[in-house]
Amino acid sequence: MSTRIGFLKGHGTENDFVIVPDPDDTLDLGPAAVAALCDRRAGIGGDGLLRVVRSAAHPEASGMAAEAEWFMDYRNADGSIAEMCGNGVRVFARYVQRAGHVQAGDLAVATRGGVKRVHLAKGEGGADGDITVSMGRAVLPEERATVTVEGRSWPAYNVNMGNPHAVAFVDDLAHAGDLFRPPPLSPEGVYPEGVNVEFVVDRGERHVAMRVHERGSGETRSCGTGACAVAVATARRDGVDPARTGTPVAYTVDLPGGRLVITEHPDGTVEMTGPAVIVAEGEIDPDWFETVLR
Repeated sequence: MSTRIGFLKGHGTENDFVIVPDPDDTLDLGPAAVAALCDRRAGIGGDGLLRVVRSAAHPEASGMAAEAEWFMDYRNADGSIAEMCGNGVRVFARYVQRAGHVQAGDLAVATRGGVKRVHLAKGEGGADGDITVSMGRAVLPEERATVTVEGRSWPAYNVNMGNPHAVAFVDDLAHAGDLFRPPPLSPEGVYPEGVNVEFVVDRGERHVAMRVHERGSGETRSCGTGACAVAVATARRDGVDPARTGTPVAYTVDLPGGRLVITEHPDGTVEMTGPAVIVAEGEIDPDWFETVLR
């Protein structure tokens, strides 16, 4: 393989990603290649891969090109395709800013979950500030499932943030188990394409902590869409619905990798605010990559 492929490594509250700039959609990164790149021992390592493509160049995103110049082609660590990744959008936006395509301010990002509106804040002394992503509206299907771990069971709120979530409130986060494998849910069929499962405990007024099993990745240090689903589910559990009160509600969500602030507005829009960091940049060795593709 003669083509040299650049990459970057970034994270949002320690949910980490391999970033591959491919503006003209020339790279064919299949599931095996993505899984090899995300392998933490034999590859670069990451919870997922973000391929940066111009929307006009990608068949799945060309219809969004008028709204968003850039498309986030997101893959889970096992190579499977996901509709959205909230932490990934922030890291994606940070890369686009770092590459000089945008400055601090507003940015639209095309995803398989639709166009996401992003605001890159200015930090103190010229440093990068937090990034806020408008994650769209949560959908709460009536059908629910029960999550069971090591003999304990909890009813789970069914929340869709462009991808599916099952949110269970527990007394202790240790009750979630190791989360290497998907926690069993019943009845079968509620989530035919798999689901992200969040376990949540209270920390204070409008303040919760969570752990998550991400579909296709196992337990991760953070999950942006999961934090949004948790905030919405917690508000409903608390009897709060901004659409009825006319007042936004914000929850602080602690994750193993950091903290996010999630705000739900009266029109149903959910916003996520948190950090995003680029930590490294390099080049994939072409000989190694050739062996991956064989």
